[in-house]
Amino acid sequence: MSGFDFRLTPELESLREHAAAVAAKGVADHGVHNDSWINGFSKEFSETIAAEGWVGMTWPVEHGGGGRPPIERVIMAEEMIAVGAPIAASWFADRQFGPSLFTYGTADQQAEYLPDMLAGRTTWCIGMSEPEAGSDLAALKTSAVRDGNEFVVNGQKIWTSGGALADFCYLICRTDSTGKPHQGVSELIVPMDLPGIEVRTIRDMVDNTHFCEIFFTDVRVPVENLVGVEGGAFKQTMVQLEHERGGIDRLVSNKPLYVFAKEHADRSDPRVRQEIAALETGYHVGRLLVYREVLRQAPKGFSAATKAYCTEHQQRVAEFAARVLGPAATLDTAFSRELSYAPSYTLAGGTSEVMRNILGERVLGLPREPRA
Repeated sequence: MSGFDFRLTPELESLREHAAAVAAKGVADHGVHNDSWINGFSKEFSETIAAEGWVGMTWPVEHGGGGRPPIERVIMAEEMIAVGAPIAASWFADRQFGPSLFTYGTADQQAEYLPDMLAGRTTWCIGMSEPEAGSDLAALKTSAVRDGNEFVVNGQKIWTSGGALADFCYLICRTDSTGKPHQGVSELIVPMDLPGIEVRTIRDMVDNTHFCEIFFTDVRVPVENLVGVEGGAFKQTMVQLEHERGGIDRLVSNKPLYVFAKEHADRSDPRVRQEIAALETGYHVGRLLVYREVLRQAPKGFSAATKAYCTEHQQRVAEFAARVLGPAATLDTAFSRELSYAPSYTLAGGTSEVMRNILGERVLGLPREPRA
């Protein structure tokens, strides 16, 4: 039996090389960013990659996209994130909000919002988590009450990545609180310059400020900004989470740290060589898991397993780097900050514990433990 050939086709290898060159120039022009898909904000560079056709590259042609296979986006994105190129300004719109609009939005919404997304001109954030509704989305309380031709929004969102820089918030809110928790959930497009919106940045321990709190006080949003079915958007949001969990960003966010540590490691030590081999294997396994997601070869809901594996791999990378760098890991450098940031990988986007619950219940069909 012949072995599997995991090499890229010549066309995909050509794309990878070109993306690597564009990413390198992005780093040269705008600097290296840890977790560049969330921290590396540059409207200029987003317009650069948009001009390459790499924003919306997998979207349907009829909606202005490239109609290209999802594997091409993964290859391009890996080259960007693995070197820290600043792609955050267009990342969320490309990954989930554009697909949400061309799947559930109206023709008018698609005509109004998709072109600027595709050109890299607009930045979007998602208003999902709340102080009392992080992992449990069905517990959200931010309300949108119908008042004529408007929804009046009141509530608070937290951990809103890019909220202070966004032009629009894709808001998950409650338009009806009379039914079951999963019912009455709706999605609204909220321009961030509307009266009644207050954004407060949250500065984390490594001085990042991409996380934000957003407060909505009597914010009036036109009814035509409703995406999909009023009160029936919970399933729409779950589809977004599938896009969010199983991406290449969950594997290579701290790849620059790994490259730096490997270059400074004592590879004459067989134990170090063994650890490098294990991490290299981890990158290959994680990449194949991501490929399975984009090629639709994974079971429904398996993105939870992909996310858990890949983010735990990133933490192993950080642990390796800390051992290699030794006391230098405590110095105030970009790499020491990346080491400190590493615990967040298995928290953001859903904790590993939640991911394992999803995998057990929804993929493996394991019974829930009876409550006492």
